[in-house]
Amino acid sequence: MTPRPSLPEQLPAYTPRELVEFEEDIAREFNEAKIRAPIHLYSGNEAAIIDVFRQVRPEDWVLCSWRSHYQCLLKGVPRDRLKAEIMAGRSISLCFPEYRILSSAIVTGVLPIAVGIGLSIRRSGGGNRVHCFMGEMTAETGTAHECMKYARQWDLPVHWIVEDNGKSVCTDTRQVWNVASLSHQQGGDPRITYYSYESRYPHAGAGQRVQF
Repeated sequence: MTPRPSLPEQLPAYTPRELVEFEEDIAREFNEAKIRAPIHLYSGNEAAIIDVFRQVRPEDWVLCSWRSHYQCLLKGVPRDRLKAEIMAGRSISLCFPEYRILSSAIVTGVLPIAVGIGLSIRRSGGGNRVHCFMGEMTAETGTAHECMKYARQWDLPVHWIVEDNGKSVCTDTRQVWNVASLSHQQGGDPRITYYSYESRYPHAGAGQRVQF
């Protein structure tokens, strides 16, 4: 049995350009029909997510949705291993528990898990934290509000990150709810980090219709 790698003493330091280059490489592979499964790419949020990771330590947990390439890199998953998983069709469900990073393609799927891990840390007296990423539409769901409320009321070590690209799949999130401002957009809760960005990629894929 191959031993699991130990957590690194410190997380890798990626530049925005290096993150962009990784996604551009994945986009090329997808557009050449070499990835026979959905992919969801980041773009335009490189500086913001690097800033978030200044709060993340190797022993912390990071939970993400179906768009998690950047988080995996920043949490220390080797670039080649990450790309191999993506090429194998697992882009939207990347899980590397040995690096303490989990993702789910289910909307709100990781939010209750974040609460559970946070509760376990609190009960065990651990000093690490959970950093849970979600899109702005997910942040409007009842599951999100309940998880955030529970974590807040029980003082769990969970840090929520809301990433606002303005879209729920291909629908304008604010038009959906007929509001000018979304939940958490105005700030005020130190447990929640909110940032907005504009992606050059569509919700899924890399901009070309791929026929297998």
